[in-house]
Amino acid sequence: MLHPQTRALLDLIEQSGIAPTHALSPEQARGAYRDRRAFTQPEPPQVSRVGELQAEGPLGPIPVRAYRPLGAGEQALLPALVYYHGGGWTIGDLDTHDTLCRMLANGAGCAVLSVDYRMGPEHRFPAAVEDSISATWWIARNAEALGLDRSRLAVGGDSAGGNLAAVVAITARDRGDLALAFQLLIYPATDMRRSAPSHRTNGQGYLLTSDTITYFHDHYIDDPAHDLDWRASPLLRDDLSALPPSLVLTAGYDPLRDEGLQYAQRLSEAGNRATYLCFERQIHGFVPMGKVIDEANAAVDLCAAMLGKALQR
Repeated sequence: MLHPQTRALLDLIEQSGIAPTHALSPEQARGAYRDRRAFTQPEPPQVSRVGELQAEGPLGPIPVRAYRPLGAGEQALLPALVYYHGGGWTIGDLDTHDTLCRMLANGAGCAVLSVDYRMGPEHRFPAAVEDSISATWWIARNAEALGLDRSRLAVGGDSAGGNLAAVVAITARDRGDLALAFQLLIYPATDMRRSAPSHRTNGQGYLLTSDTITYFHDHYIDDPAHDLDWRASPLLRDDLSALPPSLVLTAGYDPLRDEGLQYAQRLSEAGNRATYLCFERQIHGFVPMGKVIDEANAAVDLCAAMLGKALQR
C-alpha cells in the first residue's frame, strides 16, 4: 500500500542508478543530499525575515538560522520552535531544511531557529547533543533580544533531529530551568540498538535502508556502549514523565517506525500528552518532499497546526 507518488519516486531513483548514501563518503553524501532538494522540495516560501546568528557552543560558535513568519510585527515577541535537522548526525545542514523551516514558521505563526550542530564522523557523539543543548539555552537566554517569547518555546526535528529534540526536552526537564511548551518529533530515531521489528520489515527498498542506518550510526557512535546512553537512545531513559506535550509522526514504510511508536507510547504511559500519527503509505524522509509527494504537504500542515496551537497563549 505504498503511495503511488512515493512508489514512482523510488522507481525513478532506482532507474537513475543513483548511488545509495552508504556507498558515498560523508562529503559526497552531504553534497548529494543538498543537490536533490531541487527535485523533491517545493519552492521556499517567503517569510518576513531570515537572519544568520551565532550561538555560543562548547567548542565555539554554532550557526543558527532564524526565521520570522509572514505578518509578524518587527517588535513582537514571538513564540518559537528550535529545530534540529535530520541526516543521521552525518549529513544535512541549514540549507537542506530551509524550505521546511519556512513552511513551519508561516504555518504555525512562530519564529523558527534552525541549529547547525556538529556532525560525525568529524565530531562524534555526544557533540551533536552538546551543540543542540547549548544552542537552545543560548536562544532562551537571549530570547527578548531575538524577538522571542521565552515562555513559549518548543523543540523539534526530523529523524536524527527528532532524536536531538527528544534529548533536549529531557535535559530541560532535568535541569528545571527551561519550561518547553511542545516537542515536534518527526520520524525520530529513539533507540540506537536498531532492534524494533520495522528495522527488519522495512530495512530494504524504501530509501532509508539498514545499510544506510548502519552507515549513519557508525559515523556518529564510536563506542558500542554509547548505544545504551539515553542521550543517544532516549527510549532507554527510565523516567520519561513531566515532559512537554508532543506530536510523534512516523511513516509506515520507515525502518524507524516502531521505535517512534514505542517512544510515543512511553510518553503517554508516563502521563504526558503525546499524539502519535503514522502516514501509513509513506517512507522515511518524506515530509520535506512536497514537490513530488502530496501527503508531505499535508504532514507539514498538520505539524504546523499542532505546533501553532501548542504555542498559543
